[in-house]
Amino acid sequence: MAGTETRTPPRTVSDEADTEELLLANKQGHSYAVALEHMVRRVAHDGKEEAIGDYLVAYAVEKAEGMYMPGSSGLQWHEPGPGENCHLEIAVRDKADGRFIPGLDVHITLFSADGSEVASGQQPFIWHPWLMHYGRNWQVPGDGEYRLRVRIEAPTFHRHDKENGLRYARTEELEFPAVKIATGQK
Repeated sequence: MAGTETRTPPRTVSDEADTEELLLANKQGHSYAVALEHMVRRVAHDGKEEAIGDYLVAYAVEKAEGMYMPGSSGLQWHEPGPGENCHLEIAVRDKADGRFIPGLDVHITLFSADGSEVASGQQPFIWHPWLMHYGRNWQVPGDGEYRLRVRIEAPTFHRHDKENGLRYARTEELEFPAVKIATGQK
């Protein structure tokens, strides 16, 4: 599996971030972590977070849900598609301060208990009222335990700050071996 290093990305005072500003970033990360914990422990059917490379990566599983999507006449509400019975959310945070990282290319592959691939594709960014994440609805064979592989491509966005910006340089991949999915639609 790619990228298993466990270092913490740099967080040092620089010409771009003084001690107070680094503390502000920590507070942002803490607030997001509290919301993520609520999602994983109280809202989702299942969820977990693991560290890999410069990231903290979490998943949360819910029943498929509707959402607004851009259309020819503006935003349009869409109920889950036929057969969609699972909403899979991926949260990617900075390992150093816990802040959510936008602008990533996140892919998942979901495997059944016998090792067969049941879903694979990109997880687009989703604006959420209290927990931004990468997610979408999927169709899976049914309730049960699955293996989830998450791949985060090395991003192409710029990293500010010569002292602290050397991060997210590699594609990272990790697996969650026992993801419990309860299917249905909200």
